[in-house]
Amino acid sequence: MRAVVQRVREASVTIGGDEVARIGVGLAILVGIEVGDTQDDVAWLAEKIARMRIFSDDEGRMNRDIREIGGEALVVSQFTLHASTKKGNRPGFTAAARPDEAIPLYERFLAMLEPLVGRAVQRGVFGADMLVSLVNDGPVTIVIDSRRRE
Repeated sequence: MRAVVQRVREASVTIGGDEVARIGVGLAILVGIEVGDTQDDVAWLAEKIARMRIFSDDEGRMNRDIREIGGEALVVSQFTLHASTKKGNRPGFTAAARPDEAIPLYERFLAMLEPLVGRAVQRGVFGADMLVSLVNDGPVTIVIDSRRRE
């Protein structure tokens, strides 16, 4: 699994002109499921993201996690995180898991993240054409891949 984690002041998802999710201060998380990802990848990624100390403490140092600041999380599925650009100019997506494999892992990720964050996690709609808006704070943007844990 691969995730792009952004510290945000606010973020939202709109589908067909209707806002379906919105958060204030917290994390906007784009998640891509790869062929062969497992429940172990889900658990590791959820724990890693929830415990990342990327929010400022009283001295302005990145020393607090999302739960410590009472932050919110917005998760959006994004198969394009597994794009291959090795050949030509049109990306290939064969490494991205098909929906029948990806949806259960995406749902499990959401379920595991909620208790770690300490509140309901907002979400996009799997496979939908979404408009994602956010105000990146910092900017802080971190890419995490469960297959590169060292």
